[in-house]
Parts: sequence; structure tokens; C-alpha cells
Amino acid sequence: MVQSPTSLFDVSGKVVLITGGAQGMGRMIAEGFVAGGARVHITSRKADVAAAAAEAMNAQATRAEATGATGACIAIARDLSSPEDATALARDIAERETRLDVLINNAGRTWGAPLATFPDKAWASVMAVNVQAPFTLVRDLLPLLRAAATASDPARVINIGSLAGRIVERLSAFSYAASKAAVHHLTRELAAELARDRITVNTVVPGYFPTQMTSHIRAGEERLAGLVERIPLGRLGSAEDVVGACVMLSSRAGAYITGSEIVIDGGLAGCR
Repeated sequence: MVQSPTSLFDVSGKVVLITGGAQGMGRMIAEGFVAGGARVHITSRKADVAAAAAEAMNAQATRAEATGATGACIAIARDLSSPEDATALARDIAERETRLDVLINNAGRTWGAPLATFPDKAWASVMAVNVQAPFTLVRDLLPLLRAAATASDPARVINIGSLAGRIVERLSAFSYAASKAAVHHLTRELAAELARDRITVNTVVPGYFPTQMTSHIRAGEERLAGLVERIPLGRLGSAEDVVGACVMLSSRAGAYITGSEIVIDGGLAGCR
């Protein structure tokens, strides 16, 4: 008998880690999982930012208790600029939890400059946060992911990629675009490696969303209008769009999906 749509997309009770979950797209995703009844750990480089975000989400969860949701948010202050930072974060989670159902590698760094002046220092820092940190977290959190995994309900790893890593968007963010293309392929490598452990690995590939990372692209009515005109569906992405993709991949609805890219860009890549 097929499960109801409500139970198919249920993430209540799941233990989730979202890097960079205090702001931007990570905050959108975290709010969705907390509202769905998950226990969500979020990270930020700044302790006060992480704490404020967790406090706000816990307040929302308290108000929603009447609907049956019992989600919670826990703040962790961690920078992911080095492998040691990622290992320390994995240790933080292991001290708090006996399993990890969902790891969402969302934290990211970008750097924009014309080709002629693009600095060498824009490479190491971007690759460390965008590529090496997700790999290190998967490696060091493997015991907790394995502890959560079953045949019918695998543990999940979701890497947040980017449209810039899939098609050429002329953003003059060379290291960022290369790092996201690397993340997309790293996802496939990890998916193949971890399938036997009942751990799925997928990439969510966002287009343009109203976040701090895209603020310079959207600055001014004329630039925003020009951007929206390029998007076949005629709008920027919303919180519901990215939350829907991540919840689907993390729930029973996404249990048979691995090594895939879920593109949520309003048709920018697929309609060309």
C-alpha cells in the first residue's frame, strides 16, 4: 500500500546538520526542517549570529506546537575554512547525537573579480569551504550517518551546488564556479562509494534566490528586472522552492534517489 503524501514527505524526528544554516539559503532550509519537526543543528562563523537564528527558529517551533510539530534548532559556532574546522564540527555533533539522519553541506564562499586581476588567494579559501569541508564532514560523520541508515530510510547527504557550476553565467567568480562544478562531481563519487552503506548523496542546484550572495547581482530595479527577464518562470526562487527539494530528498519520497542533481532555477539551465 502506498504511503500518503503527508507521510511520504515526513521529516519529523530526524537529526539534521545544516552548515551555514544561520543565514541566507541555509536559514531557509533550516526553518523548513524545524517546522517539519526535525532536530536541526545549524552553524555559523559567528556565535551570536548562530544563536540568534536558533532562538528565532525555536520560538517559531514553540508557537507551532499546537499543530503537532516538535522541531528544535541548536546553534554551533564553527568556521569551515580548514579541514581541522570541519573535523571539529563533526566532533561537536558526535558529542551531542548518536546518529545523523541528514547532512546538508550548505556553507559556501565566493569571490568575484575581473580575470586580469583575479587573485591567487581567491582559490584556496573558496575551495576549502566549498569542496574540502563537505568531503571532510562526510568522512568524519560516517559513523553517525551509518548509525541512522536503514534500507528503507537511508541516511542522506545533500550538497548545495550552484547554477554557476552547471552552466556559464559570466559572474567573474572563477574559483566559485569551479568549486561548485567540483561539488557536483564529488556528489556522484560519494554516492557511488556510500550506496552500500545505505547513505544517499545528492546535489541541490539552486539558481537565483534572494540571498546575500546574490545581492550584487540584484542591486537596483533595472538589474533585478533584467535578471528576472532571463528566468523562464519569471521570478527568483523562494524559500519554499529550496525547502521542498531538500525535504523531498530527506524523506521517504527521496529514499531511492542518489547521485542526482535536483536543479531549482526556474528553467534557466533546462530551457535553453
